[in-house]
Amino acid sequence: MRGALVPGLRVLTAAALGVDASVHARDAGIYDTPHGGLLTVGNLFRAEAAVASLVALLVLLRPRRRVWLLALGVASSALGAVVLSRYVDVGAIGPIPNLYEPTWQIPGKLLSAYAEGAAAAFAGVGLWLSRRRTPSSTLRLLRPAALAAAPSSRRRHP
Repeated sequence: MRGALVPGLRVLTAAALGVDASVHARDAGIYDTPHGGLLTVGNLFRAEAAVASLVALLVLLRPRRRVWLLALGVASSALGAVVLSRYVDVGAIGPIPNLYEPTWQIPGKLLSAYAEGAAAAFAGVGLWLSRRRTPSSTLRLLRPAALAAAPSSRRRHP
């Protein structure tokens, strides 16, 4: 069953990250400031779109444990940022502009939050399924020969 789930999880995770990337890429222009600058909300949106797109491709092409972990990190950090920006006015942090936006009514904001949550959930399951097991070593311990050769924990009295 594990082998049947992984291809579906790869596609679902990549699709959710793709929705997140497309919303951020589409809406980046809304957040550009007239005076410009390097670290604007619009540029942060473009960076999120690029990273989410790259990770979506990695999930499709190389579904390794570290890629699942990367997908989980990207999706959950983006979800955390959108929820935080909705409910908490943190203000500007150094060069990072104030992201506070106390509404879900901005086009695409709720959609990206749902996509990020779904991507985090799918990537979490993918990460869990990719955990390393050594079934051969477990089975070796259950063989009668291995059990007979194993030292006994009980003390024998004459």
